Amino acid sequence: MDNLRRLGITWAFVSVTTLFFAWGFITSNNDPLIVALRAVFDLNYTEALATQLVFFLAYGLMSLPAASLGNRLGPVNTIVTALAVMILGALLVHFSVRFDSYAPILLALFVLAVGITTLQVASNPLAAALGPQSTSHFRLTFAQTFNSLGVVIGVHFGSTIMLGDKVINNGHGPITDPVQRAEALGAVNHAFTIMAGLLAVLLIFVLLQRKRIAAAAAGIGPTPQASVLDALRSRWALFGALAIGLYVGAEVSIGSIMINFLHQQSILGLPFEEGGRYLANLYWGGALAGRFIGSFLLTRVDAPRLLAVDAAIAGGLCVVVMFGSGEPAGYAALAIGLFNSIMFPTIFTVTLERSGASQSSTSGLLCLAIVGGALLPLFVGMLADSVGLSVAFIIPAIAYLVIALFAGRAATVRPVAVAEEPPVTIA
Repeated sequence: MDNLRRLGITWAFVSVTTLFFAWGFITSNNDPLIVALRAVFDLNYTEALATQLVFFLAYGLMSLPAASLGNRLGPVNTIVTALAVMILGALLVHFSVRFDSYAPILLALFVLAVGITTLQVASNPLAAALGPQSTSHFRLTFAQTFNSLGVVIGVHFGSTIMLGDKVINNGHGPITDPVQRAEALGAVNHAFTIMAGLLAVLLIFVLLQRKRIAAAAAGIGPTPQASVLDALRSRWALFGALAIGLYVGAEVSIGSIMINFLHQQSILGLPFEEGGRYLANLYWGGALAGRFIGSFLLTRVDAPRLLAVDAAIAGGLCVVVMFGSGEPAGYAALAIGLFNSIMFPTIFTVTLERSGASQSSTSGLLCLAIVGGALLPLFVGMLADSVGLSVAFIIPAIAYLVIALFAGRAATVRPVAVAEEPPVTIA
């Protein structure tokens, strides 16, 4: 029976990792989407990065309601609800493109992001809890590895469909030809139709595995007595939320401007589609490789100390970009992805261990902080419009400095018991 129980929990963890892949795949398509919409609607950087603003605004508005929903329904039913909303959002993008207007597309992306927010609130603590607390850093980082895999594949997918030869590829400036404009919007339509279909397949898979996941997560079921505001009374939960927000904002900002940054003749002069491949293979691919490496290192190195080192190196690379040019600046920007790799799962689990609040409440606050993915890109876009893309890297540099300070402080504080049901164990 013990062996069957362990097998069930292991399979539940494997099933949950598919969810990490899914939202990584979806969110990474924002990067090529920004390039496509900027060309179609003649947007400046600030306006184009509003795509990220609207997308991540959902985290600010819906994370706490999603945590409350999770308290009432439990993680499995919350995941099913989240996937249904994501399908609706992808289909709305499909229909909104037909209006040939920027605003309806932003509204559809908001609906899609509401589903992703709910999925993250439920899935992150679930993955961390499916095993001993002592290995939660490894487990969540390993699950996030599949998120990175989804990002790498997603950027390739989006760049190929939305930035291909028949769309904008080597275009300079806005698309004015009606036929080419229709082709560009049709490519966006096609990409999100495929995403809706893939999400429908994933929803069917989760429904088929529903009982198995629920059995493995029996110790972290609905907790209607818990308040989503518990984490607001914890200084560590608040500090962790700040670190999460800055990390997401820095990562998203860099990814959002990377294709245009590499396109500059003073950097690498890459065509847009090739820049998309560099973004996928080196920036997001570096994050994928880093999570595999980080999963191994976290079984041997204290998590806060490893986080501090990674944040310091990422900040240093931003400085190289600010004051450099050509290949050194281009490859320094791409290398940041490698050191971003362990930041989200490590900040998340370090905060869960030290907040003293329930996992659901802390998870809701941490996902709320992902709204930093909307705010920092907006500031980066404004700075890029006024003084240039290279100087705009000062904002991620400051974010990584604060993360390093968070990690340094966490290294001096011992974890506390999680204020919730004890997690089930794999071994």
